[in-house]
Amino acid sequence: MKDIAQRAGVSESAVSFALNGRPGVSEVTRDRVRRVAEQLGWRPSTAARALSGEGSATVGLVLARPAAALGVDSFFLQLISGIQEILSERQLGLLLQVVEDVDAECAVYRRWWAEHRVDGVLVVDPRTEDPRPGLLDELGLPGVVIGALPDGDTGPHSVLSQVRADDAGAMASIVGRLYELGHRRIVHIAGLPSLAHTERRIRSLRFEADRRGLAEVRSLTTDYSDTEGAEVTRRVLEEAGAPTALVYDNDVMAAAGAAVAAGLGLSVPREVSVVSWEDSALCRLVRPRLTALSRDAVGFGRIAAGELAALLDGGGARTVHVPLPTLIERESTAPALAGNHSRHDH
Repeated sequence: MKDIAQRAGVSESAVSFALNGRPGVSEVTRDRVRRVAEQLGWRPSTAARALSGEGSATVGLVLARPAAALGVDSFFLQLISGIQEILSERQLGLLLQVVEDVDAECAVYRRWWAEHRVDGVLVVDPRTEDPRPGLLDELGLPGVVIGALPDGDTGPHSVLSQVRADDAGAMASIVGRLYELGHRRIVHIAGLPSLAHTERRIRSLRFEADRRGLAEVRSLTTDYSDTEGAEVTRRVLEEAGAPTALVYDNDVMAAAGAAVAAGLGLSVPREVSVVSWEDSALCRLVRPRLTALSRDAVGFGRIAAGELAALLDGGGARTVHVPLPTLIERESTAPALAGNHSRHDH
């Protein structure tokens, strides 16, 4: 693209518009860009597809997460199961890559699109400052964002649909239930701070706490691993005015946290209640069984893949909302002990 832009004497975005057949450049410029592209032996993906009469029949999914945290994350496995269900119905393949960070992810998209490896992509973990929507727009690469784009990103994104989860509503339901049970000191042990959904959950927790006049409610971020989940749990439970309820952003941190509490001689749920944001077999297997927010991760994957298929069939970009998850109460939550103010002397 850089070469074509230089030789044709236009900007890279003009090259993108011209080669992807989008408005924004004159016919004269469009012809010049196409001629230069041909001289350089470069074919835009859309043209290559039109010539061969078919696409790659593959969609891409890049995960930019620490491998250690990914290995124990049940959500992604379920999500991929749901995605795969729809793709196999449509006879579309799934190309999966795990990378270090978002920059590496962006590089993969550029390479895949240039090499005509994929027809579209599924984008996970929207960031607070996210370069990916802009890049996909620029490439003209169709995509579906799983989880809402950051609130500041209002688009419009011509080739990007999004499947939104209501993180604020889900957090409100957890705080509301803990409040009913008499909990006033709540600590939220959150995931990665750079993710848009982590920020939304933290903001929702703060809003719900302020609304009820709860001063001793806060969030602490981690890398989602059981190790960091356990460390943060130990730290807050050993402080003066320790929390009476802990909310974890995934199941492995919740299980690790409950084990730490027991190790400190605290009874779950009599002295400290534990809630997992993610429900899984793990929540049902540990003792006490963990109260958890149950969202249909397989259904989430199905919806996202269906939206991408609709985009590839020439449909317009749109936003779809998934149902609010339900809180399944098990044995790890109970009413707060009356006058539970100084547990740090354990």
